Amino acid sequence: MPSLLIKNADVLVTMDGARREIAGGCLLVRDGVIASVGPEVPADEVLDATGCVVTPGLVNTHHHLYQSLTRVVPGGQDALLFGWLQTLYPIWARMGPEHMKVSAQIGLAELALSGCTLSSDHLYLYPNGVQLEDTIEAAQSLGMRFHPTRGSMSIGESAGGLPPDSLVEREADILEDSIRLIDRWHDASEGSMLRIGLAPCSPFSVSRELMRDSALLARDKGVMLHTHLAENDEDIAYSLEKFGCRPGEYARELGWVGEDVWHAHCVKLDVSEIDLFAATGTGVAHCPCSNCRLGSGIAPVRQMRDAGVKVGLGVDGSASNDAGDLISEARQMMLLQRVQNGADAFSAREALEVATLGGASVLGRPDLGALVVGKRADIAVWDMRGLANAGAWDMVAALVLCGPQRVRELYVEGRAVVREGRIARLDMPVLAERARALAAGLASSA
Repeated sequence: MPSLLIKNADVLVTMDGARREIAGGCLLVRDGVIASVGPEVPADEVLDATGCVVTPGLVNTHHHLYQSLTRVVPGGQDALLFGWLQTLYPIWARMGPEHMKVSAQIGLAELALSGCTLSSDHLYLYPNGVQLEDTIEAAQSLGMRFHPTRGSMSIGESAGGLPPDSLVEREADILEDSIRLIDRWHDASEGSMLRIGLAPCSPFSVSRELMRDSALLARDKGVMLHTHLAENDEDIAYSLEKFGCRPGEYARELGWVGEDVWHAHCVKLDVSEIDLFAATGTGVAHCPCSNCRLGSGIAPVRQMRDAGVKVGLGVDGSASNDAGDLISEARQMMLLQRVQNGADAFSAREALEVATLGGASVLGRPDLGALVVGKRADIAVWDMRGLANAGAWDMVAALVLCGPQRVRELYVEGRAVVREGRIARLDMPVLAERARALAAGLASSA
């Protein structure tokens, strides 16, 4: 693999222990790893980053990639969480393997263009022959680092759950497929391009037994756990009615806290739950745009970070966000925390830290999230010479406050995923046309 030198960056944002920002910085990549930071050294390939800010690749900690084909669906645009799900479940039940793969390619390409090098995904429905491999193939086709989770739903409407019976699975089948996927695909090594997690969808769509059994299996296999938790007031009310406790206590009872667990949303965590997550090393995937879109509220991110909770960013699915722009999520998080806590409560640099180091920590990736010698070469290059930044004085803060929202170059493991603002490995106009045709087919049968 040829060595790569990125040189002359206006600012190189290292996210190292001292949070150094190096003017005129250079970065050498060798065999997928950062080999030097700071001085200019010889290399096989050279990228001139004059006029650019260079950052670690952003990390997306929560997504439902299959939803990219069901954006702005009528009937769900103005609904709260439960009503929104009930509108969309029948549409998702008609999806098949091609829908899943194309939707994932679209979603991952969006993320890459917004600076993301590693994404998790939560696929919890498997109609019509769908397998997790459909999304794995999508990530591999782009060259993205990927952490898909084998989601599941097992409690349908007839048993008091939210999803239709046609979309739930037998719990024995879920666990069997989970074992198959881990044994086939999970790579725990440093620099891994693919790790598997286990992710029962939510406390209102799986049984207590499946939550507990999934935790036991995950720990036996050494993989991480993920689910939705405390997303909105409906979620809290369901937990109190069905389980007699708040979501955080329910998670603790079932073994769903610890360094190997991260929960999505957590909009309604109270002080005791925040303290529990901090004490146990439990992570949170914060999804500000989706939380706004569904009217769920503003997550207590300032309080969580102050308490020591690991927090990363998530775009959530495109049916509840309608976009997959991770740098915009950083801006939205910062603005919402200022609305809630004051203009000095959250800086642009802290938002960028959450989007990089924060996400890497949540997903258990100490090998990622910073431009430091020995870390993997996941790098975003942002051209700051456009209209969005004209007049900006502080280019690092401008990246969050002004833009751009698209990278010039993106590298994963030292390999180009985005070149000159375009996805390197896929014909995006052709893919977008296929996505439109598949979405039209779903709409026509709705």
